[in-house]
Amino acid sequence: MKILDRLVFSDKGLIPAVIQDESTSEVLTLCYMNREALEKSFEEGKIYVYRRSKGRLMLKGETSGCVQLVRGVYVDCEGKSILFKVDQNRAACHEGYFSCYFRKINDKGELETVAERVFDPKSVYGK
Repeated sequence: MKILDRLVFSDKGLIPAVIQDESTSEVLTLCYMNREALEKSFEEGKIYVYRRSKGRLMLKGETSGCVQLVRGVYVDCEGKSILFKVDQNRAACHEGYFSCYFRKINDKGELETVAERVFDPKSVYGK
């Protein structure tokens, strides 16, 4: 795919990808993709990510079933990051929240949970 040749990947072959809910514009997560993850995301219309902690490609939601369907793809002005607008199925966060950004820093400088869990992660991941 020619567009991939116009993107700026890090020295580790990764590019940051912001995932946003198409219907609400809520930012769901920030992940990293390598060339293979991008190709599979484009081909299958589902988000694939490169899991740095596991050193492998994975389908977003392969364990939880919370798959993200691609609805639009945007590239920043320098080609250094990608924005995917998706149809989010259930939750984006492995902790069971719709968005990974479920905590807010309040005026005391403390983290405050500002959302309800969509599912109990113990029921999915056993942790």
